[in-house]
Amino acid sequence: MQKPHILIVEDEDVTRFNLKNLFEAEGYQVSEAIDGDGMERALTNNVINLIIMDINLPGKNGLLLARELTRQNDLGLIFLTGRDSDIDKILGLEIGADDYLTKPFNPRELTIRARNILSRMLPSNVEKNDALISFNQWSLDGNARKMTTPDHREISIPRGEYRALRLLIANAGQIVTRQQLIKEMTGRDLRTNDRTVDVTIRRLRKHFESVESSPELINTIHGEGYRFIGQLD
Repeated sequence: MQKPHILIVEDEDVTRFNLKNLFEAEGYQVSEAIDGDGMERALTNNVINLIIMDINLPGKNGLLLARELTRQNDLGLIFLTGRDSDIDKILGLEIGADDYLTKPFNPRELTIRARNILSRMLPSNVEKNDALISFNQWSLDGNARKMTTPDHREISIPRGEYRALRLLIANAGQIVTRQQLIKEMTGRDLRTNDRTVDVTIRRLRKHFESVESSPELINTIHGEGYRFIGQLD
């Protein structure tokens, strides 16, 4: 089976060199780019499975590039950056990044996070997405990772949103904890002050709120988690 292919988008030479060596030592195929133009060339010429990208890049910054990347359902994204403010982290996750890690970083932690994302994406680990789930005149298509609204608009959703919604629907009427959600979304445990779950739920609610007639579908259970209260068709 072909090795997973990782693209490093980093303009600092030493960091990029170290990341390339790190992931090649783990058995991955690795390509490099220093900016958005180089990233686009790499994506055109290769089948990339995961991008590890800095935010501070020449030309378009990583946040702007990520808005374009999230249109591609089968491409994972980790931000690896020196920008450690909560605003940057939340914005990165809202755009659709799978994870966000700040420099300086633990190489072992980064490789584990990358492996967890890839293990949920590659063909050998394809999820059983065949079923089309319908609820409250909405539908969720797991194969395409799209939702269709009651007025027949299609909305593409990132992998994290899909996984969270699928888990909530599978446990309709029951409380799903933030720990259960983060484990399903990323494969890791919930960390102190981790906002990944909350940001993901907020994005899902915005999709539902885009249709005025749509009822509230996800309840917050304070101190515990979230609950799907929609009506399955």
